[in-house]
Amino acid sequence: MEINIPEVVEEVRTRFEAYEQALIDKNVAVLDATFWNSPLTIRYAVHENGYGFDEIHAHRVRRPPGPGSKLRRRRLVITTLGRDIATVNLEYDMRDRDLPGRQTQTWVRLPEVGWKVVSAHVSATEPSPY
Repeated sequence: MEINIPEVVEEVRTRFEAYEQALIDKNVAVLDATFWNSPLTIRYAVHENGYGFDEIHAHRVRRPPGPGSKLRRRRLVITTLGRDIATVNLEYDMRDRDLPGRQTQTWVRLPEVGWKVVSAHVSATEPSPY
């Protein structure tokens, strides 16, 4: 299995950046199109536990537009496994807390629908002592 094929990393990066901009713009159509439309999709966030696409969508509709909790990116790591599986991990400074935030997404290229997030997690954490 090839790891981090450059064009696959770029495909995922492009979709991730579109998702991040859609969060700011509250573009629900793009946010919805990013996630797998399945009851098996999960998104845990600071103020949300979305079990299934419908719950995730309902949160999207209620969420106000704007940059949310992200103030500044610290580190973005995209890892692709072959051509159809990827993880995206973002560590960032939080706007309203003196803690780093973390965001993890698992992306899968699904037949006929393309790249989709099948699992996501957003949390605040204590700074690392290391």
